[in-house]
Amino acid sequence: MSEPVVAGAAEVRAEDAFDVAAMAQWLRGHADDPAGLDGVPEVRQFTGGASNLTYLLRYPDRDLILRRPPAGTKAAGSHDMRREHDLQVALAPAFPQVPRMVAMCDDAAVVGSPFYVMERVAGTILRQDIPDGLGLDEAGVRTLCDRAIDTLVALHSVDVAATGLARYDRGPGHVARQVGGWSQRYRRARTEDVGDFEAVMAWLGAHQPPDLPHVAVHNDFRFDNLVLDPAEPTRILAVLDWELATVGDPLMDLGSSLAYWVQHDDDPTFQLFRRQPTNAPGMRSRWGFVERYAALRGLDVTPARWSFYEVFGLFRLAVIAQQIHYRYFHKQTTNPAFAIMGPAVVYLEGRCQALLAPA
Repeated sequence: MSEPVVAGAAEVRAEDAFDVAAMAQWLRGHADDPAGLDGVPEVRQFTGGASNLTYLLRYPDRDLILRRPPAGTKAAGSHDMRREHDLQVALAPAFPQVPRMVAMCDDAAVVGSPFYVMERVAGTILRQDIPDGLGLDEAGVRTLCDRAIDTLVALHSVDVAATGLARYDRGPGHVARQVGGWSQRYRRARTEDVGDFEAVMAWLGAHQPPDLPHVAVHNDFRFDNLVLDPAEPTRILAVLDWELATVGDPLMDLGSSLAYWVQHDDDPTFQLFRRQPTNAPGMRSRWGFVERYAALRGLDVTPARWSFYEVFGLFRLAVIAQQIHYRYFHKQTTNPAFAIMGPAVVYLEGRCQALLAPA
């Protein structure tokens, strides 16, 4: 039986509601395993995400997760449910921490957009702080931190050719495409109340390193996308939210991940960004994370070499925040959690500029 309450799952916002009966009827006819899918499920919405919409489907004896795009203007190529679904199917045989897919619906008429459904992996997802009841002391936190790094290393070690993931590799120039692509997204999404980031984009364009050999990258690897075993909370059961995953440069993935890594000695404003317990005693610093990762993968990463990836990660985070702010600014969403995105973009521009190395 499912646990009575699932953390983070709340009443569905009116603007994000859909025809549950129509979805349930479609799912019964298309699920790879229709067991336990009779009737209409209770639907709850996860409130923590800021991009694709995620819902809990509660049947009497089965919990599933539904993912669909948000309403409003979307960046070109983003929120592709078919791609997100198929990438996880391809990755699963080589990376067991991918949730099992149940069904993919390309017909937007069912709920108003394409969507996919997957099995829910029951467990603990860390948010801002480590719960007291989890029983992790400083040594346990260090073990959890290191296992998170090990999980990212395992993902980056998957044989891309053997899994069929090579079809997501666009070939040489991943770093350049990332810098150019995120720059274009920012310019398209810019609103009048934020800066232009032109100095940062110019610096990134002028300091691009050559691509490292391409690997499977998650592009949103954070603790709030990891499911922990409740009985052994340093054990990672699943990695969630593969919306941005692709094949590319591993250090670009690492830089993107560590943009969210707010450590205990960061300034008070950056502390407000913290959505995961990366400041807890026992957690490695950002540089400590880089050092362990590089050692495990046999890479030579110096602080000077790392500066490009750090600036890129913060810039990319600013673009993601600005894309959300654009929807809020233009009243395409009324989610009050998005009101802070504009000020966040302004702060991140200043943080990037402070890190720019001399040419």
